[in-house]
Amino acid sequence: MRILVTGGAGFIGSALVRRLIEHTEHEVLVFDKLTYAGVLSSLAPVASSNRYHFVKSDICDADAVSTALAEFRPDVVAHLAAESHVDRSIDGPGEFVQTNLVGTFVMLNQTLGYWRGLQDTAKASFRFHHISTDEVFGSLGDEGLFTETTPYDPRSPYSASKAGSDHLVRAWGHTYGLPVLITNCSNNYGPYHFPEKLIPLIIIRALNGEPLPVYGDGSNVRDWLFVDDHARALQAVFETGAPGETYNVGGNAERRNIEVVTTICSILDRLDPRKDGRGYAEQITYVTDRPGHDHRYAIDASKIRADLGWTPSVTFEQGIEQTVRWYLENRSWWQDILDARYATQRLGVSNG
Repeated sequence: MRILVTGGAGFIGSALVRRLIEHTEHEVLVFDKLTYAGVLSSLAPVASSNRYHFVKSDICDADAVSTALAEFRPDVVAHLAAESHVDRSIDGPGEFVQTNLVGTFVMLNQTLGYWRGLQDTAKASFRFHHISTDEVFGSLGDEGLFTETTPYDPRSPYSASKAGSDHLVRAWGHTYGLPVLITNCSNNYGPYHFPEKLIPLIIIRALNGEPLPVYGDGSNVRDWLFVDDHARALQAVFETGAPGETYNVGGNAERRNIEVVTTICSILDRLDPRKDGRGYAEQITYVTDRPGHDHRYAIDASKIRADLGWTPSVTFEQGIEQTVRWYLENRSWWQDILDARYATQRLGVSNG
C-alpha cells in the first residue's frame, strides 16, 4: 500500500515510518512541517529507502495537502501531526487549536475530495486513520479503565483540542461516508522520544547532573506503551480494522510517575554510575504540580486484542531498560536537539 503519514518526523510518527519501511513492502510519504519536535534524524535509518518520501509542509495548508494527495495517491492517510505537550498547551493554547483542530479539518476536507475521486475498488479499501490520545477521556480515580465507550471529559487545552479532532473525524465518517478509523493510545515511550517528555527528560537531566523534576508528590499514574508496540498496533488498525471503529491501545503497564523516575535512576546507577559513587535518585526534586493535572490514565485494550489480535510485546521493565540504553548509546541524537534549542519555552518539566 501507499501510506501518507502526517507528523512522520515526530516521535510516534517516525516509529511508524521506520516500521513500515523496515518490516513491510508499503511505500510511505512523510508530510511534516518540522516544528521544534519534528526531527529528521529520527528518520535517518530509513531515509535512503526508495520507498520513503518526504514533503515539508503544514497540514493547515489546504493546497499543499491536496497536492500531496493527488501526487502520491495514498491508500491510507495515517494522521499523527499534532501539538502534543500539555505544558505548552497551558502556556499557548492557540497553536493547539490551530494544528489539532483546524489542521485535522483541512486534512479531512482535502482527503474527502481525494477519496471521492477514486475508483470504486480503491474507494472501498481507502482508510483515514486518526491517531489520538487517552487524555480525551479525562481522569480516572484509583480504579477502572478507559474503554472505547468512555465519555469524553478533556481537562487541558491539549486534550480538548484532541477531543475536538476526534469528533471531527467521526463526523466526516458519519456525514460524508469517509472510511475513518480512530485510535486512542496511552503514554508512549522509547527511542527517539523528544527530550521534553518525562522519560527522556529524566534520563538526560540525570546524565547532566541536573535536578530531576517531579510534579507534586509523584503519585500521578500513567499507562506506559512502548512506541514500537504502538507502531505495530497502528499498522494492524489501518490494515485490518473496520471503518468507523475506534480502538484503544495501551501497554498494560501502569506506573506512578515517581516509580518511573526511580526506575530510571536505578538503571542508570547500574549502566552509567555517577562518578561520585552516589545514586541518581538524590537528584530528584519535587516541583509545584501542573494546573489541572489528571490523576490517572489507564487503557482497556481488550477490543484491539480480540478484534485484531494485537497485544503489547514489551513489558515496562524491558522497554525502559531498552530506552535508557538507547539514550546512553545515542547521545549525539539528543545532544544535537539540545544544542539547537528546539524547545526553548518549556524543555525542563513534564510528567506526561
